[in-house]
Amino acid sequence: MPADDNRILGKTRSLCPVCLETIGASYRGREDTVWLEKNCPEHGEFAVPFWEGVSGFLKWRASQNPAQPPKNPQSPSVRGCPYDCGLCGNHIQATCCVLLELTGRCDLGCPVCFASAGTAGPDPSLETVAFWYDRLIEQGGPFNIQLSGGEPSLRDDLPRIIRMGKERGFVFFQLNTNGLRIARDREYLRELADAGLNTVFLQFDSLAGDRCAALRGRDLVAEKIRAIGNCAEAGLGVVLTPTIRRGVNDNDLWAILEFAANNMPAVRGVHFQPMSFFGRYQGDPVKDRFTIPALLKGIEEQSGGRLRARDFLPGGAEHPLCSFHASYTVGGGAWSLLQSAGNSGCCGSAAPASAGGSCCCGDPASALSATSDAARNTVSRLWSAVPSAPGPVSGKNMKLDSLDAFITEAEKRERETLAVSGMAFQDAWTVDLDRLARCYIHVVGPGGELIPFCSYNLTSRGGRPLHRAKLDP
Repeated sequence: MPADDNRILGKTRSLCPVCLETIGASYRGREDTVWLEKNCPEHGEFAVPFWEGVSGFLKWRASQNPAQPPKNPQSPSVRGCPYDCGLCGNHIQATCCVLLELTGRCDLGCPVCFASAGTAGPDPSLETVAFWYDRLIEQGGPFNIQLSGGEPSLRDDLPRIIRMGKERGFVFFQLNTNGLRIARDREYLRELADAGLNTVFLQFDSLAGDRCAALRGRDLVAEKIRAIGNCAEAGLGVVLTPTIRRGVNDNDLWAILEFAANNMPAVRGVHFQPMSFFGRYQGDPVKDRFTIPALLKGIEEQSGGRLRARDFLPGGAEHPLCSFHASYTVGGGAWSLLQSAGNSGCCGSAAPASAGGSCCCGDPASALSATSDAARNTVSRLWSAVPSAPGPVSGKNMKLDSLDAFITEAEKRERETLAVSGMAFQDAWTVDLDRLARCYIHVVGPGGELIPFCSYNLTSRGGRPLHRAKLDP
C-alpha cells in the first residue's frame, strides 16, 4: 500500500473523550500511520495516532483468535458496552485474571497514577474480600488474582487475604506494588511468601533517579533494587513493570531489559506499559502518544538488534491490538528467542512464535492459546519463582543419569528464560469497544461485579471517571 494512501482500514465503536457517550470510529491509514478517528455530534472531531505501519497494523489485527465466552454473565445489557459491565452477555472473552483493589491509600503521590490513588475511602473489610472471592467462584473462578490498589502492601492483613483466597481454591497471587514496603520490611515479605504469594509486579520505570522522579515524584531506584533482592531471598518471582512516557524514559528500554537479564532468575520478566491518558496523567493525547510499534522499534534500536520488533507477537486471548510478548533465553550476554514456527510478527515479516506471555497471555505455541484457562496457566509458569532443585529420583527400570540430566537441563532453561511483554491500555481517545469486549483482565467492584480493566479506569478529558465514581466508597 502506498505510504501516502488515505483510506479507512476498519470501523468500530468508541467513546467521545468529553462526554463518554458511544460514537462511531474509524481506523484510517495516513502517511503509513494508522489514526483512530471519531466524531461526536456535540463535541466535534477527535483523531489520535494509533499504530505506525499500515501493513503491520493489518497483519497484527488479523491474528485474532477465537474467543472463549464468560461461563456465567452477571449483568443484563441495557445501555450496551461499556456501561453495563458486570460482565454482561455481550462480553465475548472469559476472565483470566482479576484485580482486587484492596485499598485507596498509597505512600506515593505519582503524577501519572491512573487510579488517582490516595483519594479513596476506607479499605474493604475482610468480610468484603471473602464475599468477592465467593462471587468470583460463582462467575467461573478460580482466576489468577492481582492484589492491587492504591498500594496494597499498606495492609498488614494482606497475608491473611492471600490465605482466604487459597482456602477457596485460588492458586496464583500477584502483588502489584511500588516496592517501598517490601524494600524495608523483609519479615512482611516473608509472611506474604509463606501465605502463598507467587509473583511481585514491581513498578520499575528507570535506573536513572531523575527520570524515576519525573514519573513518581522522587528518586526510588535504590529502594526498587533492594525490593528485588528481598524478593530473591524470599523465593518470589519479580516482574518489572515500566510505565513508558514519551520524552522521559522511552530511551531506557534496553537498560531496563539488561538490568532484568542481569538479575535473573529472581526477575522473571519485564512488562512494559506505554502511558495511557486517564487518572492523574494530563499529557497531550496526540503529541505524547507512545504506541506498541514505537515501543518495539525502540527495543530493537536500543538493543542494537539483539531483540527485533518482528520477534514479538500479539497476545493469544485478548484483542491482538492490546499487547505483545516474546520470551528469550539469556546467557553470557546472548539473547535467543524461544521459537515455534508458523506465525507472523508485528512488522508483517515471518517471525517465530515465542513461549512467553503478556499479562494473562496464553502460550501461542499451544492450540489452547486463545483460552483464558491456558492463559492463567502460562502466566503462573512464567512469572513465578523458579522451583528449587528436585531431590533424588529413584524407581524401577529408570535410567537415573539421563533423567537427572533432563531435569537439570529443564531447570537451567527455566532459570535462563526472560519473558518480555507489554500492554497498551485503552483511554478515552483510543478505546475500541470491539477490543473492550475481548478484555479478560477484570477489576472486581464492591458488589462482586467484574469490570474490564480499561473500562474501569476510563476518565474523560476533564477527569470524570466512567465507573470509578459509581464504585468508590
